[in-house]
Amino acid sequence: MPHRRFHGRTGFIEKRQGVAWVVAVKDGNMQKTVIARPEHLRPLE
Repeated sequence: MPHRRFHGRTGFIEKRQGVAWVVAVKDGNMQKTVIARPEHLRPLE
């Protein structure tokens, strides 16, 4: 499960890693990489 700092953040999917997704998220001025399973992600509406 991703760190609570990234809850509610939006990003874009970079690649698939096994059953998880690698998501690029902006944290302040830095680009962070979050590895999250699909049950922790939802599509933008």
